[in-house]
Amino acid sequence: MPPPPLDPDRIPVVIASGQAIERDALVNPVDLMTRACESALADVPRLRDRVDRLSVVDVLTRSGPSPATEVVLALGLDDAAHREVTTVGGNSPQWLVSRAAALIAEGSSSVTVIAGAEAQRSSRIRKAHGIPRDEGRTDLALDDRVGDDQPAWGPAEQAIALLAPIHVYPLFESVLAARAGHDAAAHRRALGALMAPFTAVAAAHPFAWFPEERSAEDIATPSPANRIVCEPYTKRMTAFPGTDQAAAVVVCSLAAARQAGVADRAVYIWAAAEAVDVRFIASRPDPGRSPAIEAAGHALFASASLAGGRTVGIDDIDRMDIYSCFPSAVQLTAGALGLALDDPRGLTVTGGLPYFGGPGNNYSTHAIATLTDLLRTGSGTGTRLGLATGVGWYVTKNALGLYGSTPPPAGFHRGDTTDAQAAIDASAVETAPSLDEPEPATVVAATMWRDGDGTPAGAPVIARLADGRHMALAPADHDVVAAMGGTDIPGLVGGTVVVQAGEPRYRLAED
Repeated sequence: MPPPPLDPDRIPVVIASGQAIERDALVNPVDLMTRACESALADVPRLRDRVDRLSVVDVLTRSGPSPATEVVLALGLDDAAHREVTTVGGNSPQWLVSRAAALIAEGSSSVTVIAGAEAQRSSRIRKAHGIPRDEGRTDLALDDRVGDDQPAWGPAEQAIALLAPIHVYPLFESVLAARAGHDAAAHRRALGALMAPFTAVAAAHPFAWFPEERSAEDIATPSPANRIVCEPYTKRMTAFPGTDQAAAVVVCSLAAARQAGVADRAVYIWAAAEAVDVRFIASRPDPGRSPAIEAAGHALFASASLAGGRTVGIDDIDRMDIYSCFPSAVQLTAGALGLALDDPRGLTVTGGLPYFGGPGNNYSTHAIATLTDLLRTGSGTGTRLGLATGVGWYVTKNALGLYGSTPPPAGFHRGDTTDAQAAIDASAVETAPSLDEPEPATVVAATMWRDGDGTPAGAPVIARLADGRHMALAPADHDVVAAMGGTDIPGLVGGTVVVQAGEPRYRLAED
């Protein structure tokens, strides 16, 4: 028996998108967002006056309190449009699309514009030339703040300043390398092979910051132009935030699209799901897995199967964009979703954060814009499906979205991860702040970062005590850091360090 007809007022679609890039003039994020929004709205002009919500992804390169209101004013949109800005997290763009779809499905919204931008290139030039920072307008009412604002780290991480993503994601990588049986050099070669296809996609993307195809060897081989930043990552394996880029998408009901005469542009939002990994990395039972992405993936495809009236799984996806701030994020997501790293469909539609560009929290808006454009213009008959994933903090906050070229027969559904989330939260490992006496501990994850000339500068580890508690540890002194210079980092995983009494510090076991 076929499902009942759907109410077009409650079918959410992505109807338009726009992207912007600036390599020459000095700009600010509002300038760029306005450009991207104008590009999107130009394709659906009769929807411009019907926008009831403008959602801005958190902006890192400005301190103004009201970027969403500034964009609304720059666009000349209805003053009644609700204005809001998200909390920090690269999951935010997909979360905003998911929430907009849910609001449309429940009948409480009609047309939402989602936009984001970063202008780090311009900010860096201003600073270098003594030009005052663009502070944004301070005479406007504060935009609403939306999203998950829970802390990204706990006392254990804070005690050793384990806060920067470039120092955390390599910890995950050490676990993956050890499981693969790779030493550091072999794992770098494997990562070069993983990321090289991303550069080919970036080379063909009109809004990519580095439209240049590189070989696996170019990416994996350390050199003065491609130094090791944090073991095992070279510079060309890491997200590049120093761009001036913006993107926007317009999400509306199918009814609004029909009334505006643009229903033939509709890309349907089939399903969405979100889940959060154990928030503090020292408490994760296995830094080489993402139970949250696995849970969100199961919920997403279960919802899509309900929405589509048939079983939908990862093999049904035609195009996808896997969040790629660092190679470990790609591998953790692929492992959680059952994807091969060399999947012939490709793992990105933009080229990824190291090559397309990693504009702060807003990369996934570009991915969703590109993905939906491909679904909108793709050839062939039948339903084409696209998958977008977004990651916030340290594979902490995760959002997945499924998009289709045809309507889902049973409408949009948002996956339920309530039970899985409770299980993830309950799996957190207790951490020990310090010890009264020295004690050996097993290394769970390790890395080492280097300064600009390649000198070892830090070497945090996560280690497990005999009682099962975890500790985030820094080297006891510079001699330990220096001794790590020639150490094979993946080889430390599963080995032993000696935790010192007092502050959370360690020495190598052979000391």
